Parts: sequence; C-alpha cells; structure tokens
Amino acid sequence: MSWASRFRLLQYTKASLWIVPLLGLVLGVLLAQWAVSVDAADWLPAGWRYSASTAGGVLTAIVGAMIALLGFVVTIGVLVVQQATGTLSPRYMRLWYRDRLQKAVLATFTGTFSFSFALLRSIESDSVPDLGVTMAGAAVSVSLLLLLVYLNRFTHNLRPVAIAGLVARMGERVLVRGEAAVLGAAPRAGGPVPPPEGAGPVAYVRSEHGGVIQAFHTGRLTALAARHDCLLVVTRLVGDYVPPGSVVVEVHGGTPAPDPRRVTGLIAFGSERTIEQDPAFALRVLVDIAVRALSPAVNDPTTAVQVLNEIEAFLHTVGRTGLRDRYVLGDRHGTPRLVVRGRDWEDYLQLAVTEIREYGTPSLQICRRLGALLETLLGAVPAASRPAVDTELALLRESVDREYTDPARRTLARTPDPQGIGARRRPARPVGSGVVDREDVRGEGGGVGRG
Repeated sequence: MSWASRFRLLQYTKASLWIVPLLGLVLGVLLAQWAVSVDAADWLPAGWRYSASTAGGVLTAIVGAMIALLGFVVTIGVLVVQQATGTLSPRYMRLWYRDRLQKAVLATFTGTFSFSFALLRSIESDSVPDLGVTMAGAAVSVSLLLLLVYLNRFTHNLRPVAIAGLVARMGERVLVRGEAAVLGAAPRAGGPVPPPEGAGPVAYVRSEHGGVIQAFHTGRLTALAARHDCLLVVTRLVGDYVPPGSVVVEVHGGTPAPDPRRVTGLIAFGSERTIEQDPAFALRVLVDIAVRALSPAVNDPTTAVQVLNEIEAFLHTVGRTGLRDRYVLGDRHGTPRLVVRGRDWEDYLQLAVTEIREYGTPSLQICRRLGALLETLLGAVPAASRPAVDTELALLRESVDREYTDPARRTLARTPDPQGIGARRRPARPVGSGVVDREDVRGEGGGVGRG
C-alpha cells in the first residue's frame, strides 16, 4: 500500500463514526467474558451478590437504556449536521466528524450495551455474574457522565464564534508546524541552485485519477529525488483540484527518472480539502461562516464581526511567518531535491477579506470592522507585506464610496471601528495638553462629573 493510500485510509478512519464504536462493542463482549471467569473464583464480598431475577432485571434495563441513548446521540448528530450546513459551513463538517468526545460517547454506549447483553446471556438460576452486574452499573454511570459532558460541550461549542475560534486555532497550528518543517529542510547556503521556474524538465508526472491534493510526503519525495539524482518540482498547491492526466510534478535531471507511480504514490488525492497540510482551508471555513452570517436569509453582521476577530488573529500569525510562494527542500547533504509551491501573504489576505468585503459592504459594521482590521495589520506586518494591505484598504474605500452616496453615511462607513459599531478609534491626545472632554471627568459612582 502506498503512502497516499494509507493517508486516505487514515482520513477515512478519522472521519468515521462507526469504527471506534465497533471497537467498543467488541471490547464490551471481551470484558463480559472476563467478568464471568472472575466470578467463578468466588472471592467477591457478600454486598456484591445479586439474585438471578435482580441481575436479569438490571441488565435488561441497561440494554434498553443504551439503545435509547444511542438513538438520542444520533438525533443530536443529525441536528448538528443540519445546523452546520445551514448556518455555518458544509466544510466544517469534515472537522466535526473527527471529534474524539463524540466517538468516545458512542463507544461507551455500544460497549456498555454489548457488555450487559453478553452478561444477560450468562445468567442462570444458580449462576449470576455478580461482578459483571456491578461493572455494568458503573459503566452506566460513566455513560451518563459522558453524555452530560457531550451535551454541555456541543451546546456551547456550536455557536459560530466558538467554532470560528476552534477552526482558527487549528489553522494556526498547521501553519506554524508546516512552515517550521519546510524551513528545517532547506538546502545549505552556497550549495547548488535549483533551476529557475520555467526551465525545461526532462519528464512529467501526471495524475492518474485526479482530485483535490490533500497532502504530500515531502521527506519521501526528497529521498526519492536523491536516489535518482534529480530535482522534483511540484506544480500544484495543496488544496488545488487536479484534473485527470494533468501534470503534478516535473522531473529535472535523473538517470533514470523515477517511476511516475512511485511519485504519485507520495501525493494524496481526495474529493475535498483537508486541514493536515492546508492551513488556508481553516481560513476558507472562517470566511464561509462570515459570508453565511451576511446572507439576506440570516442577516447577522454581528456574528460576521466576531468571525473577523478570529480572522484578524489568524492573519497576524500569517504575517509573523516568513511565507514564500516557492520553497526549496534539500537532502541530508544539502543538495536541492524538491521544490514545492506555497501561499504568500497576499494569497492569505485576499482569501480573508475579499468575499467578506464584497458581501458585507452594505453593512456599516462590516465596513468599519474591516477598516480597523486592515489598519491594524499595517502596523503589525513587515514592510514588504504592507503594499498588499494598502491595496485592500483602497478596494474597501472604493466599495464604500460606491455603496454610500450620502456623505454622512460614507464618512460613518469609512471610520475604523474594532467592534463594528460603538468603539470608533479616536486620535490620541498628547499628555499634558490641557484638553479635557466631558467623558474624561468621572465621579466616584462612575457617572459624568459635574464641574
């Protein structure tokens, strides 16, 4: 099995909602057999003894309760899917399916069910699995506790602002980790220089079935290029859709050139993007949530402003990272072996603000919040990144001028406000200027003082 096949299998396992519960089901049967064998040793205290009728009634009730709780959790899952696809983003569902707590709840329920059912079959008039019945009661207690934690978590975490914070943190971790890995594999200074872009390769590697590039194994691609003494140039970004038969890798040099199937076996294709090597996918989800909030059907610009808070934090992380549109990776000797494409600062900035500006210009909140976001970035990013921010500020002003023909409303929309409305930025007054506003004079009770 190639690395790409294993990657796709791992993605399926992470998103699956039946594999972990199935393991819980099997584990429950095995634990029941162990409990029955331990009961045969006849060492339990007298307080843990049950009659056959009592044990049968308790286990029957547990079996029915677990089935009911499983149906309840499945119902919640269906409601989450409906809410997420209707008011958030369908792309978020790919991340929600991976939630470990949800899988733990389902596995505990199925395990308790199989454990109790297996014990129920072993009850005889003169043989009762006393330890197993006690363990089944403890498993029910754990199941109820997990259910309460599950309900509490999804009641609070299904709010758009909570999901935006979760997605933004995931994207930031992927961005920082990926950037460190790529820079750590850079070739040594003064070594051979890779061919410039556009130089003629000696061979092309094409995709067989096509799809979205989900990830590629940079370490193995580098090692493969070193074995064949060549340079591999990946022509596509992670997250790009590649039609069948399109070029994905160019081979420069090599005697002989590597087998195309071995190269494509290190590039994972799928039906949609994943976040493992694609931090821009997290930003895509954030923008989708903000755009949904700005749609006429929802009309909730305050939620879009809250999502912009997370987008701004994400952009600050991007701005502190030395992004480039082309990365060169070397082997252990420092020789360039792999060239991969990357997203630079302008790519991330356009993805973050373009659609929100286009859909949110009719909202004063969005115009003012976007203005504050861009002006803050001007003072936070390196000088080389500021022209892109200036361009976005100019586009925002042009959109505002087209939307608001009244001078007073236009001035209001062009005023930066980090909260959208209600916290406009005022010019700082020099200390000791002697200028005092009424709101600067406060009484002891917090009201405006009377001079």
